Amino acid sequence: MDINTLRAIVTVATFVVFIGIVAWAWSSRNAKGFDEAARLPFGQDE
Repeated sequence: MDINTLRAIVTVATFVVFIGIVAWAWSSRNAKGFDEAARLPFGQDE
């Protein structure tokens, strides 16, 4: 195994991780939590 093969494997692994993060972020299961977190700065202090 030479350095170019290792670089290709690392590139593919990084791309797969990136796609996994994007899929997790766009998952409908996480939408409610993300919406609540997005509204936090606009909450009124009582």
